[in-house]
Amino acid sequence: MKERRNWVESLTDEEMMFVKRFVLASGSLKELAGGYGISYPTVRIRLDRLIEKVKVLDSQDITDNFERLCRVLYTEGKIDMGVLKAIMAAHREQMEDDHEKSNHNR
Repeated sequence: MKERRNWVESLTDEEMMFVKRFVLASGSLKELAGGYGISYPTVRIRLDRLIEKVKVLDSQDITDNFERLCRVLYTEGKIDMGVLKAIMAAHREQMEDDHEKSNHNR
């Protein structure tokens, strides 16, 4: 299995810039919103998504790279919860089928 990268290495340049600006704003979302020229709720949503992405990337409970990728796509808003659940169910089913076939061939 491919070695998992550090969560920081998995952030995009745009996300790293957001983190940098957040730190330089001393964690003030109001100041950060002003700097980006967007509303406070928009900055809050962006931060919440980034927090969830870091949790997924750093999670020791997620050992399957496919699951990690799908969960990251969900945190980025690229897929919704229904799609995530459908993909994960299909993936689990495929993994079980593959496992049964490999046990049957022994």
